[in-house]
Amino acid sequence: MEKKSTIFTATHGVMTAEVGVISGELELRTACGDDGSLTLAITYVGAEEWYTLPGDPYRLHDPRDHEVVHRLLASVLERP
Repeated sequence: MEKKSTIFTATHGVMTAEVGVISGELELRTACGDDGSLTLAITYVGAEEWYTLPGDPYRLHDPRDHEVVHRLLASVLERP
């Protein structure tokens, strides 16, 4: 399973399934399996508890798209 992580600042917040909206300096972690299954998690930088983004299950048609999807998500979540 390939994993990617990006730190970004969310000024308007990001909705999570567990605690609602979180904002500030956050870390996005994505993981993609060989079958295209995609997991998305987010946390405050330095925190131990991770939260999921609503809407799963997620699946990529082609696991090679993982890098592009990860960068796209980080950019969208960071936008003002």
